[in-house]
Amino acid sequence: MSKIFTFGFWNSVARLILRNRIVIILLILATTAFFASQWKNMRFSFTEANLLPDDHEVNQEYNAFLDKFGEEGNLIVMGVKDSTLFTEKNYQAWKSLNDSLQSFPEVDYAISIGNLNKLKKFEDPKRFEMVPFITEANPDSLLLATYEDELFTKLPFYENLVYSAHSNTIQSALYLNKEIVNSKARKDFVIENLDPMIKDFESKTGIDVRVSGMPYIRTLNSQNIIDEIGLFIGAALAVTSLIFFFFFRSIRATVISMVTVCIGVMWAFGTIGLMHYEITVLTALIPPLIIVIGIPNCIFLINKYQQEIQKHGNQAKSLQRVIAKVGNATLMTNITTASGFATFILTESKLLKEFGIVASINIVAIFILSLLIIPVIYSYMKIPKSKHLKHLNRQWIGSFVGWMEKMVRNHRIAVYFSAVGLLAISIIGIYNIKISGSLLEDMPQQADFFKDVKFFEEEFDGIMPLEILVDTKRPRGVLKSSSLKRLERLEDLIAEEPELSQPLSITRLVKYSKQAYYNGNPKYYQLPSSQEQNFILPYTKNMEGNDDLVNTYVDSTGQFARITTFMKDIGTDKMEKIEDNLWPKIHKIFPEDRYEVSMTGKALVFQKGTTYLVHNLVLSLSLAIVLIALLMAWMFRSFRMILISLVPNLLPLLITAGMMGFLGVPIKPSTILVFSIAFGISVDDTIHFLAKYRQELKANDWKIKRSVYAALRETGVSMFYTSIVLFFGFSVFMISSFGGTVALGGLVSATLLFAMLSNLLLLPSLLLSLERSIANKETLKEPAMRIIATPEDEEEISKDDENHKNQKIEN
Repeated sequence: MSKIFTFGFWNSVARLILRNRIVIILLILATTAFFASQWKNMRFSFTEANLLPDDHEVNQEYNAFLDKFGEEGNLIVMGVKDSTLFTEKNYQAWKSLNDSLQSFPEVDYAISIGNLNKLKKFEDPKRFEMVPFITEANPDSLLLATYEDELFTKLPFYENLVYSAHSNTIQSALYLNKEIVNSKARKDFVIENLDPMIKDFESKTGIDVRVSGMPYIRTLNSQNIIDEIGLFIGAALAVTSLIFFFFFRSIRATVISMVTVCIGVMWAFGTIGLMHYEITVLTALIPPLIIVIGIPNCIFLINKYQQEIQKHGNQAKSLQRVIAKVGNATLMTNITTASGFATFILTESKLLKEFGIVASINIVAIFILSLLIIPVIYSYMKIPKSKHLKHLNRQWIGSFVGWMEKMVRNHRIAVYFSAVGLLAISIIGIYNIKISGSLLEDMPQQADFFKDVKFFEEEFDGIMPLEILVDTKRPRGVLKSSSLKRLERLEDLIAEEPELSQPLSITRLVKYSKQAYYNGNPKYYQLPSSQEQNFILPYTKNMEGNDDLVNTYVDSTGQFARITTFMKDIGTDKMEKIEDNLWPKIHKIFPEDRYEVSMTGKALVFQKGTTYLVHNLVLSLSLAIVLIALLMAWMFRSFRMILISLVPNLLPLLITAGMMGFLGVPIKPSTILVFSIAFGISVDDTIHFLAKYRQELKANDWKIKRSVYAALRETGVSMFYTSIVLFFGFSVFMISSFGGTVALGGLVSATLLFAMLSNLLLLPSLLLSLERSIANKETLKEPAMRIIATPEDEEEISKDDENHKNQKIEN
């Protein structure tokens, strides 16, 4: 038996805590002040979560693209589907809005109707120039109607860039400074300048403006995360405090518990700041998680304190016994819970690593806070009155425990059939689970910006950039006639995919130059022949105002070409099918010995990251199972008991996976967390039950039935209490506007509810049915450490109490 975790040790810890109450209070206050001082280091994420390791091939391809063309997600678009835009008043208001936005240093340049240029041929000297599309400062409605007709019929260069190919929708494109795209300056520009100016335009004209683009989506999404942190914390405190009060009917017990978890929340924020981690959609969940996981600690400690008071009425003895008897069991359950979160540290994803580190550290921290704060505060209070102890003898709890005992005693076959039936149904559901790598799926679907995303998907065939990088393997190879024709063939293939938009590349400018050479006739908007190139070349040499356009789609050496398309909000399955369809054709167009082609972009990187995480899900969950199994092997020293204990904890995970399949909830970064979290928490009930069962076996001369029923009666109430708190606590996440957070809360809640029933019905049923194979001392050896006190420990504690009976705690 471990000397470290003996009850003599915990008895000493109890005396240490109660003798140094003032010092402990001061240390907690000082530590809390320190963590509060670290809040200033917290920062919110201004970019999408990168789920892949830095050295992953997909990341390397994306970084290679950024090295050549810079940040690709710097486009904000404003769309208007209103025929009144081409009236004098509304046109001037629209032009004024765009001109004002372009004057901000955060905007590199803007393309809109008001500042639109068209390519024009001049003869003396021979040259092309970009000249204003609308030349008049104040055109009347008749002129504006003419310009509108010309735009839609004679300028295919601006298709899907300024106007929609499907309707008369007009959009303006704001290209942000690439240096500020992933910084706070982007957020300040969007929240403080862009949004107010658009609302002002809408109020003056009555025209509805749709806004989108990755910088805009990311900004408002980050703001939603910030807004929901406070909502989650408030809701978690409200729900858990109400449930706690319902169970204990004691205001002071509720307040003490809330103070404890609030300090835990402050420490959690401080940990994030101390480590200079970003607040992401995952780390934002940690503070309310600490509340939900911390409250069961308070329930165990306060419930035991009140039981001791009811037994003998001695406050000093009760507080010492709370720490000595419950401390070890609470520590072990918190360690198993932390282990479930800690498995994320072993993944290669930075996002999950940070989540695992902060969560596991603070789960242990909330245990320490509970063990210190609750006994110390109660030591300064009066002994609970009899009305505060009534909940210990509630009839409805006794009825619930009686029902469980009846099911285990008389209906074990029904329990097994139910378990097998649920397992079979779940396996069918598991085969229907899909993987989703959608960048937008988890975003608030009721938010205006999400509705705008759907608008742009309908009008412009997508909003999330997908980049194709073509390496011609020779300087200025992009501008060769053969390369341009290959690029055009690839663009035609992309345009055939309904989930992808009309591509943008250097071929547009080359086609436009031919149209300009033929005096703007739109039927000549096509790649020039070799002979025509000779005629057009003199005009392009003196061409002005095209540097930005060329540099956007061709690197400085002329070796690399960029094709930009925009994809709809599609999942991993559809994107993989598109890739499978495109790649053979791409390799046929661009022979691999002469060209090198790669596909990248933020949306694609995110999708690949989701697939990577799904592959790591099995590893993460397996590690959690192995880690907790080893911990239980060390505690119980019985291989058979490990197998028996894993069954009621793995079954709820399979049931949840089946539910995901039937309900259409896909595997994605948010729902991947469900299994490791739920397993780490649900196994706590198993530890409590088996520890008590092991003790009852010894006390009842290895009689299985008597021991199982005694353990069920003893642990059933506390398991029910904590499971209800956890169920409603995790349900709080379902008020989120983020689909992934809603799914996480609902699935974890359901899993924990199934786990409670599984541990209270299936586990004792298995113990009774396998009576002959486990009913011996060899199967259940003396544990490496005692989780709960034995009669011998009771005697040891009683003697120790007798030695210190004259030592009283001043109130």
